[in-house]
Amino acid sequence: MIMDSRMENTELTVRRATENDIPRLLELLVQVDMVHHLGRPDIFRGPATKYTAAQLTGIVRDEKTPVFVCEAQSGEVLGHAFCIHRQVVGDPVLTEIRTLYIDDICVDAEARGRHVGRTLYDHVIGYARENGFYNVTLNVWSCNEPALRFYEAMGLEPQRICMEKIL
Repeated sequence: MIMDSRMENTELTVRRATENDIPRLLELLVQVDMVHHLGRPDIFRGPATKYTAAQLTGIVRDEKTPVFVCEAQSGEVLGHAFCIHRQVVGDPVLTEIRTLYIDDICVDAEARGRHVGRTLYDHVIGYARENGFYNVTLNVWSCNEPALRFYEAMGLEPQRICMEKIL
């Protein structure tokens, strides 16, 4: 299992999040929510976090929900990647592939353009390969154009598309 890695930018390190990171994770989760709130205020309340500190404690401790943080040499956490192990078992239509789902990637607004997102993404891909996952998936809101462009630049392609008609 990848515990610590140095990617393209040797000033950045990716590691598993610990309970000590929870206050910073909460700050970053507010940034994630605000991106969504600004794009879809009809759906997202803003400013909020989708997890409480207590929930994050359980998530960080759970091997099936790895959270990675990217930090600068100073130790400042610049971004995170929340992941979830997924596998459909016993479905009459779907195969039983193991998927690593990226629930969230966030780069602090002040750290954008410093390859934090790429470093986190590359680490997640390495983790998925080392742990025998078939694929890596994620969802992205269409109102989040920078994220869409980032994921396309990382080589992701649409697997399915969720569409809506607001009534």
